[in-house]
Amino acid sequence: MKTETRHALKQDRFAQAAQGGVSWVTEHRSGVLRWVIAGVVALVVIVGALVMWNLRSSAAENALGAALDTYSAPLNQPGTPAQPGAYNTSAERAKAANQQFLAVASQYGMMPEGSKAHYFAGVTDQELGQTGSAESELKQAAGAWDRNVSNLAKLALAGLYHQTGRDAQAIDLYNELIKSPSTTVSSAVAQLNLADLYVAQGKQDQARALWAKIKDSDKDGMAGSLASQKLTGKQQ
Repeated sequence: MKTETRHALKQDRFAQAAQGGVSWVTEHRSGVLRWVIAGVVALVVIVGALVMWNLRSSAAENALGAALDTYSAPLNQPGTPAQPGAYNTSAERAKAANQQFLAVASQYGMMPEGSKAHYFAGVTDQELGQTGSAESELKQAAGAWDRNVSNLAKLALAGLYHQTGRDAQAIDLYNELIKSPSTTVSSAVAQLNLADLYVAQGKQDQARALWAKIKDSDKDGMAGSLASQKLTGKQQ
């Protein structure tokens, strides 16, 4: 078959296929239009949602950052002129930061910054002696999907349980942290806290067993060094 003939046949087949496609679109024009419109609407919704999420995420980060700035603000020193943005007492500073953390948690509770705000609200509540509110906020943060935030909240919550005479619940949380550590709370840190609780209960043998385990598992780390000091009675 000559090249010209093959080329003509290809063109004819393409024309037939194109004509068939056009014919199908013509017959189903209303359906095609509906699908096209639905696709465009879906794309607009997705893009709009992404834009809104980014704006909201940025606002949440800024709000949490402002609250953290308050929490880390300097304190006025006795006998010196008051500094702008400084607080007279740590309680005054904690109260101001607590109000900001609560506002962030309320407004951005479903976002990562909201979980962090719940954690810091609980911590500042505890500093202010508001154990009931502290427990509520820390439980909210303990349920965060981010294990780093969740474990920090559980560690603080365990300390609160011990403080309020609920050692069994504290021990359960420490053991949970030992089994499921994170970057923010290692197994060794949870074990050190659990050992301190045992010391407070007068269970020296159980505390020493934990210190020995930490010393062996973290020989070159800070936790291992601290455990070694405790075993030898040289801790500060």
